[in-house]
Amino acid sequence: MGKKAMVSDAELEILEVLWSADCALNANEIRSTLDKVKHWERTTVLTLIQRLLKKGVICQEKREVYYYTPCIKREDYVKEETKNFIDKFFHGSSRNLAASLVSSEALTKADIEELRDYFNQHL
Repeated sequence: MGKKAMVSDAELEILEVLWSADCALNANEIRSTLDKVKHWERTTVLTLIQRLLKKGVICQEKREVYYYTPCIKREDYVKEETKNFIDKFFHGSSRNLAASLVSSEALTKADIEELRDYFNQHL
């Protein structure tokens, strides 16, 4: 995916709807799903969809109307965004990220123990 395909928070909302769907969705279906938490105009949803298409993050299929599917799995997107975040703020060092979390008290002792167990199981 690469840095140039990073998406905005609003675009991510569209992606989350598509990742959660079991099938391709049209713009109206995307909007009605989002309408539970966002009250975006139809034009806003269409603009965000167009941006995602240009970035190559979603694909469209013409039926009676256009239907959209994600071109990237959520897991792959999260992995790439995590890498970009670590590169940007921690000079590519996951260790520096972990140290920052510990020193900022963002992790509890229970969190650290859980992570220790996780790492021990996966080494």
